[in-house]
Amino acid sequence: MPDALYEKHKDTLKRARTTIVSRTYWSPYPESPRGYGEEAPKKGEAAFESRLGKRFALDQAAAEWSSGGETSAYGRELGVAYPVTEVAALLDNAAAAAHQWAQAPVKHRSGVCLEILHRLGKNSFEMAHAVMQTTGQSFLMAFQAGGPHALDRGLEAVAYAHEAAVSLPKHMQWEKPQGKRDPIVLNKTWRLRPAGIAVTIGVSTFPTWNGYPGIFASLATGNPVIVKPHPATIMPFALFVETARGVLRDAGFDPNVVQLAVDNPGHPIAKDLVMDPRVKLVDYTGGSAFGDWLEQNVTHAEVFTEKAGVNSVILDSAEDLKGVFRNLSVSMTMYGGQMCTTPQNVYVPRSGMRVAGDEVPYADVVAGYTGAIAGLLSDDDRASDILGAIKDPASVDRIEAAAATGRVLLESRQIKNSLYPDAIVRTPVVVAADAADKDSYMREMFGPVIYVIATDSTKHSLELAKESALRHGAITWLVYSTDSSVQDAAEDAAVEAGVSVAFNLTGSLFVNQSAAFSDFHVTGANPAGNASLTDPAFIAKRFRVVGVRKPA
Repeated sequence: MPDALYEKHKDTLKRARTTIVSRTYWSPYPESPRGYGEEAPKKGEAAFESRLGKRFALDQAAAEWSSGGETSAYGRELGVAYPVTEVAALLDNAAAAAHQWAQAPVKHRSGVCLEILHRLGKNSFEMAHAVMQTTGQSFLMAFQAGGPHALDRGLEAVAYAHEAAVSLPKHMQWEKPQGKRDPIVLNKTWRLRPAGIAVTIGVSTFPTWNGYPGIFASLATGNPVIVKPHPATIMPFALFVETARGVLRDAGFDPNVVQLAVDNPGHPIAKDLVMDPRVKLVDYTGGSAFGDWLEQNVTHAEVFTEKAGVNSVILDSAEDLKGVFRNLSVSMTMYGGQMCTTPQNVYVPRSGMRVAGDEVPYADVVAGYTGAIAGLLSDDDRASDILGAIKDPASVDRIEAAAATGRVLLESRQIKNSLYPDAIVRTPVVVAADAADKDSYMREMFGPVIYVIATDSTKHSLELAKESALRHGAITWLVYSTDSSVQDAAEDAAVEAGVSVAFNLTGSLFVNQSAAFSDFHVTGANPAGNASLTDPAFIAKRFRVVGVRKPA
């Protein structure tokens, strides 16, 4: 069976290994729902609905059953109970499954991983409903980010892992001349030793997109994985674990190579899991406080984090200001600002912008920008599709807190979702700030909060954005300028700040979007995180190479 799986998917793996080098666009998983056939949407929705109000029948030892703290951002009653396995049992099970998985040939592990991805792809509609309801994403975003785009990131990790493994020599006869004496001749073999048990700690907003890279990187390099979802967003990872265990069992492996660890907000288990010395890998996405704790305290394991950041837009000059505002109005409102790549701060010189040779005053720039947001979200049905729903009620509190820090340029308003009247849907609040008001805007205000910051110049804007990134982290910058010298300065500043930067986006590509096989998500070079999805360093620490030498 493992050989058959590898043969089944080897062409996909070959193409993935080629693409991580070429960095060109490619995806084996259609991002359009229309690419899955006419029956797939109904079957996927029915499969999701059949889960509600029941036990999630996962073949995993359960001391009890619990819904954790799972909620629907759209106000639906989910009522799904998941198996709760004791921490000690999870770790013992993983340790028992580790040897067989570590001993498996690299191509067998890759074949299993590719089959897991393949089966998840076939199940993209059920996953989309699970992601939508538990995170608050719109259906299309949940389908794409929770399904094909997440699968792309998982496949990317498998490709890097496979490449790292097969690039090492397996066996050779080594000979060292000794002059008149007989040469020294050795048979040398190199074996990969997996690091050990891996724990993935999920985030509530993009569980699969952020979780799959670490999970598949660990699996492909021979490490068993314990998946601990955010207690408010369990079902997407439960679907993954169900699929993974099924493939492992079919392929003749212990299904405990992958396990689900369910907890609830009142009794968290993440610290208990990661502090066991058998845990050697930890992947985490979420807030900075716990991410910092992991980096500082889990010294016996490799810790890979993506945490908070303050993303910036620098407005200098443009040819088409309406195009700028169209792009920004979408990128800064999608999913209510609940994306780690969403810009929060817009820096504008007090002198305004130069647009197609003309000077546009600061007040007109601000009015045009806020007007574009208001126009985009003026229709409640359209706004609901763009904004999704607020996952964490604390985001609403941040709207009120931001409004109190400065002059409100555009008030946040409540939107009524006609399909889900209990959903919390809010347009962003846009607040004016002066460059000197660093305490207000130079911190992450996760959710629908936007600051427009008046600066002395574009140079001043870049200095502030760089300071913010180095102090508080950042994942993305977006710079609008027609001046090549400004572009060069912005690029240099971004590199120094460890932030990925994009220039002059006016069409349907948004700064929030990060393409697998091409874009590195997070750099690991500022406080927003210490790792990058997915570069060779993300893979290399998950295994070690052990040499074996024998006389010929």
